[in-house]
Amino acid sequence: MPTDLAIQTKALTRTFGSFVAVHQVDLKVERGSFYGFLGPNGAGKSTTIKMLTGLLARTSGQISVLGCDPRDPSQALEMKKRIGVVPEDLALFENLTAREHLTFIGRMHSMEKKMLSGRIDELLPLFDLEKDEAKLTIEYSHGMKKKLSLAAALLPDPDLLFLDEPFEGVDAVASQTIRKILTSFAARGSTIFITSHVLEIVERICDQVGIIVGGKLVEQTSLAELGSGGSLEQRFIEVVGTNPDQAGNLSWLGEGSK
Repeated sequence: MPTDLAIQTKALTRTFGSFVAVHQVDLKVERGSFYGFLGPNGAGKSTTIKMLTGLLARTSGQISVLGCDPRDPSQALEMKKRIGVVPEDLALFENLTAREHLTFIGRMHSMEKKMLSGRIDELLPLFDLEKDEAKLTIEYSHGMKKKLSLAAALLPDPDLLFLDEPFEGVDAVASQTIRKILTSFAARGSTIFITSHVLEIVERICDQVGIIVGGKLVEQTSLAELGSGGSLEQRFIEVVGTNPDQAGNLSWLGEGSK
């Protein structure tokens, strides 16, 4: 597959029994791009990320991530050394503190001790976690867990980041911090693959988007091309489809004043 692509899939498919979660998806994500992978709930976004990162086996099709096939054990190990992941379920060790969790992740990546300690010392205050260092992760709020998961993904300085809803459940200050970090990460030539329902943020930071509906990739384009026809939100609604006569209506809300 082309070396200028960080991610490429051909006819990627995943079924669960008779249910087709992802169907014949052909992704093309350029190296150094900030790619927004969009779709309604249940469209197949998280399932696709799990296949791309080797957490879930594909039913059929081809995958190349940084030139590696996640199905090949030797290539999968090389791939995992070069990616960072914030998964849907966050996957944290809840009986460790934030520092202990990050230390474990760093050792898994064979990071040199001084470098690891220095990066942790930068990450904890950056994500406003240093004041809660004594707490176990199980005591964290959802937003704090999200920030710790992102810190762990950034720790080994990966070539490619997979982020499943990184802005969900975080406050406005944390959201701004995350946006700045990701923008800097992309500006240096690294690749980011992100899912998010916050289309305003996607439109602001991404340069490519793909839209998946019912397991099928129905749109894949650059934000520049998409912007010529209106906002991302408008295009998303057009592609996903909605009934304007029914959307947002409840029968009892049209019955007059209380």
